[in-house]
Amino acid sequence: MNSVNKTLYIPLYGKAYVSKKNIIIQDKKAVEIWEREGFDLKGKSKSKWLAYYMAIRAAIYDEWVAREIKANPQAIVLHIGCGMDSRIERVELIDTKWYDIDFPEVIEERRKYYTESDSYHMLAADMRSGVWKNHIEANQDAVIVLEGVSMYFAPDELKGLLSNLAGHFKTVKVLMDCYTEKGAKASKHKNPINDVGVTLVYGYDDPESLAKKSDLMFVQEYNMTPQKYIDELQGMEKVVFKNLFAGKIARSMYRMYEFKSI
Repeated sequence: MNSVNKTLYIPLYGKAYVSKKNIIIQDKKAVEIWEREGFDLKGKSKSKWLAYYMAIRAAIYDEWVAREIKANPQAIVLHIGCGMDSRIERVELIDTKWYDIDFPEVIEERRKYYTESDSYHMLAADMRSGVWKNHIEANQDAVIVLEGVSMYFAPDELKGLLSNLAGHFKTVKVLMDCYTEKGAKASKHKNPINDVGVTLVYGYDDPESLAKKSDLMFVQEYNMTPQKYIDELQGMEKVVFKNLFAGKIARSMYRMYEFKSI
């Protein structure tokens, strides 16, 4: 795998780590994959603080997908940049058509652990290209997850992807986490993704502008460190995480935006 694809090991480790501690999320598949493959992460990539952050991020996405499908049961789900994530199992949506999408080498690895069905599909594609969407029926409502991938898209690539999705489907709801511009600059020097060889990332401070250029409407910004998840930590870990990795400090580096069709 190239360096960008190797970043999938970082959230996978985080979800396996918290699952063993029985906090934030339960992800048996992450534990299974991590223990079987034995990936070699070093430095900040194996930080427990990052593990908590990755798990909380995943939990927020899980809640959002479940809520959106409950509101619109006919919608399909697209997880763009799925890596080895098991959201399809954690959310447990019955008969919802779901597409996990990532680069071919990632999907090849993913097929060792996941099996397609009438409702679940894995799509191997260069996510930066809009061609892959033609493999999915148009004129449908789509709930779209862009978890941990926007920072690897150049601005024109991200706007093009969002615009393609908005034009292809009947309606779209999109949830996307991203670096701020400050976060992107800082990541060149002290980001866990550096440990797997990634040094070039992009940040977005203005969701209104991004939405307009992508034929979408900005809906709201989400809190990426809700107190209910911080409260699952114990003792000094809870104090340290809240003061160093949550609130205004986190928002200055990392944000989560929701968009929808105009």
